[in-house]
Amino acid sequence: MPPSRYPVPAAPHRVVQTIERSRFIADVARVETPGEAAAFVERVRGEFPDATHHCSAFVAGAPGSTAQIGMSDDGEPHGTAGRPILTVLLHSGVGDIAAVVTRYYGGVKLGTGGLARAYGGTVSLALATLPRTERVTFTRLVVEVDYAAVSLVQQLLPAHETVVETQEYGEAVRYVVRVPEERAAAFRAAVLDGTRGRARIEPVLV
Repeated sequence: MPPSRYPVPAAPHRVVQTIERSRFIADVARVETPGEAAAFVERVRGEFPDATHHCSAFVAGAPGSTAQIGMSDDGEPHGTAGRPILTVLLHSGVGDIAAVVTRYYGGVKLGTGGLARAYGGTVSLALATLPRTERVTFTRLVVEVDYAAVSLVQQLLPAHETVVETQEYGEAVRYVVRVPEERAAAFRAAVLDGTRGRARIEPVLV
């Protein structure tokens, strides 16, 4: 099972550095699918149409996951660009991430080792200042309690990072709540314990 929360890029981010007269521009963004990664590469390519190369890699999934990954050397010698970029991404601790390194050739050949260090290092430089947020997988639950238990539920909500989406008042109080997946079991147990088992808690059926 993938983790239910992990760091992801909070916003597109860019850094630029010059190595042996070649300019390297690293763009990093959040992507959740290979299709989104491809679209991101094309956006960057469109912004710098006269660049020599647009090398890239992506990890669409949790940090370190290899289920959905991709890379491109975009004309650089095999293994000198896409692979170093992907290696940095896989070890970054950040998920749902793509990086494009645009190169403007400056006239000095870097060699295969130099290229790998340049591409990987430029992405590392971008990650060092990348704004991050959390991706959280939520579970939606229906919670029905007696009126006497309303204050209990209100106290438990913030403790379990639970948000009320809707609430209805009839013979009982009916909430539809959104709770982080890894807290759902504890929230459910706390409500049942506090109501001595009289609460009704069910998943929302989509």
